[in-house]
Amino acid sequence: MNIDMPIGFMDSGLGGISVLREALKLMPREDYIYYGDSLNAPYGVRPTEEIRALTVAVVEKLLGHGIKGLVVACNTATSAAVRYLRENYSGLPIVGIEPAVKPAVEMSHGGRILVMATPMTIAQEKYKRLLKRYAVGREIVSVPCAGLMEFVESGDFEGKDLNGYFEEHLAPYLTDDTETIVLGCTHYPFIRPQLKAYLDNDGISIIDGSAGTAREIKRRLMVEGLLQSDRKENGTVTIFNSLNNNEIIERSEALLKMNLVY
Repeated sequence: MNIDMPIGFMDSGLGGISVLREALKLMPREDYIYYGDSLNAPYGVRPTEEIRALTVAVVEKLLGHGIKGLVVACNTATSAAVRYLRENYSGLPIVGIEPAVKPAVEMSHGGRILVMATPMTIAQEKYKRLLKRYAVGREIVSVPCAGLMEFVESGDFEGKDLNGYFEEHLAPYLTDDTETIVLGCTHYPFIRPQLKAYLDNDGISIIDGSAGTAREIKRRLMVEGLLQSDRKENGTVTIFNSLNNNEIIERSEALLKMNLVY
């Protein structure tokens, strides 16, 4: 591996672009290859073994493009496959993503923390261990959000249908002492503006793990001596998707430029 090789990103669809955005802010001189597996989305409703097999298939495609590091920019794929990847691709710097429970606890003033995530992420042992590690003395509640990522995949980021989803799936968990909502799927940051408008409550923070994941891949590449150092111009971003049509690539590129509300 050398510094001129690209950094690979994978997701079950378009959501991992939220992590890629953060990496571009931190490391604009790097080249990136993003692969979204929208043909097989959503991963979050599939059995663990199937998720692992799909993840490995995408990683093999990225390795075929000569990547120097890998970001598994999908909470479900991270939970199901990142340990396997690290065991079987030991020479490759690999960073997964997990719901930002730790930052939520660190910024907490004792209020309720809600974690919005796919049912598969919530069911995984990795997630359960994460909650056990940080839930001492805190009220952390998992909110299963089957079907939410499909709004992003279809380009539906606002409107009454999305509000109806929040009303049905999120509202029952909201209480007066809700302090933080963790977006536990990389698709969810793209519906943050609509979620913020729906909540209409500046006292509730909305956070995700994208920035922390970007910082970690930068750290790992720095340790390995693989960060760009002399390049003066910005790098390139190449996007692939298993649906293999122009519409999904154009949607991916639009998400990369989307103005999110923080």
